[in-house]
Amino acid sequence: MTPAKTSYDVVIVGGGHNGLVAAAYLGRAGLSVLLLERLDHTGGAAVSVSPFAGLPARLSRYSYLVSLMPESLMADLDLDVTLASRTTASYTPWIRDGRHGGLLVERPEGDATRASFAELTGGDTEYDAWREFYADVTDLAHAVAPTLTRPLPHERELRDAVDPGIWRDVVTHPLGRAIEARFADDTVRGVVGTDALIGTFASLHDPSLIQNRCFLYHLIGNGTGEWRVPVGGMGAVTDALARSATSAGAEIVTGAGVSSIRTSPDGAEVSWHDGMTTRSVTARRVLSGVAPWVLKILLGEDEDPGSKPAGAQLKINFLLDRLPQLRSGADPAVAFAGTLHLGEDHSQLERAYAEAAAGSVPTTMPGEVYCHSLTDPSILGDLAGTGAQTLTYFGLHTPAALFETDPEGAKRLAVERAIASLDEHLVEPIESCLMRDGNGDPCIEAKVPQDVERDLAMPGGHIFHGDLDWPWAPNRSRMDTAAQQWGVQTDDDVVLLCGSGARRGGAVSGLGGHNAAQAVLADLG
Repeated sequence: MTPAKTSYDVVIVGGGHNGLVAAAYLGRAGLSVLLLERLDHTGGAAVSVSPFAGLPARLSRYSYLVSLMPESLMADLDLDVTLASRTTASYTPWIRDGRHGGLLVERPEGDATRASFAELTGGDTEYDAWREFYADVTDLAHAVAPTLTRPLPHERELRDAVDPGIWRDVVTHPLGRAIEARFADDTVRGVVGTDALIGTFASLHDPSLIQNRCFLYHLIGNGTGEWRVPVGGMGAVTDALARSATSAGAEIVTGAGVSSIRTSPDGAEVSWHDGMTTRSVTARRVLSGVAPWVLKILLGEDEDPGSKPAGAQLKINFLLDRLPQLRSGADPAVAFAGTLHLGEDHSQLERAYAEAAAGSVPTTMPGEVYCHSLTDPSILGDLAGTGAQTLTYFGLHTPAALFETDPEGAKRLAVERAIASLDEHLVEPIESCLMRDGNGDPCIEAKVPQDVERDLAMPGGHIFHGDLDWPWAPNRSRMDTAAQQWGVQTDDDVVLLCGSGARRGGAVSGLGGHNAAQAVLADLG
């Protein structure tokens, strides 16, 4: 598509979900908007694909669940999207003294959850501590969540609104300290800690507190922290956003790899290559949905390899002809319906971090498994009702550095160890349940950070575009401009962040796009 004009109010670089959110809001406000996307489709990491030849199942290959997207944003943009609750919150297989069992957390929690804790720990003390901790976290979430779509509050405003104890445990001190103080059981400690490590390579005791910030983002979505399955796959979310943007008058050009952004006091010129020629338009404001590290290059700054983000995740997608049976005897339709934790005892998480930090693929791979098709069979297409299911594995403590020297060998080893962490809890190996694609190959696909960077141009394969920030402003920070007030500023007043690199970015939330759009509207009227 060729742009209809040579000048726009706003040009958006990057057509991921945040760029689409910004385009929809700005178009509805009557501004002229051009969105440029490098790939031949919009949606970025939040798309649905059919990765296995000849089979109809559509998987959310990279992004997989939705929690942080505000319900108010979905209503504002008239998104025709259904988010379905999972019937199980989590299930954690365990082995104690040669006996197989599993820690079940229902949604909502009930008698089976209490009984499951008692079977693992020998009493009710740990479950009571669990309920008390998450009640405190819920209070923090209720304070933070409403602020995510408003101008940034200062830290003191939120600190004064919650109990000092939970602020200390989540915000002031390394999370590992609170986990070890509040819980005694190694498995329970690990289940709590995993929310701090999704896409974040850190010890639970890291003094930088990047693990704390990751934990907070995973627990505050809409004040509940519930992670839900988008019916129809993640592509249903971004397809609805694209419809909302175009119906609001925004223009979308795909196959447009932006090569430069040249700013002036009055605006900017954005240039891109469409595969044949270089094209340019001007804009009063530019919104960047790409990572801040990439944006600096587009603005003409020298590439700084030392500041490049680095991701830390292993993604494995499976298509099965049936769910495997578990050694614990738990119903697979219950155990796999939520988040199934593997190798994520507290001690295992810390040992895996130490091994990876020393340059080795973790001996026991920590990771989590999701079976979206149990909640949303529609993603299976014609395979629905045949027993077939999808599985997605998300591995922790697999930093990009592990795959630099021997990419294929390290990737193969990581996959083997991930599968081994699952197989030790199964009656039959997971490979025996794999479907075969149209070419006769087993339906398994693995992605490491380098694959994410190659496919999505996320530097270092970092799914958050860099370390997450606290979703509030430091107490002494300047808040002079609309961009600063919304947490989307750059060093150039003409260019704003609208992606995961914004202060309240990260995950499939749309917050970066929403907040950048509000800053533009406040600035341009």
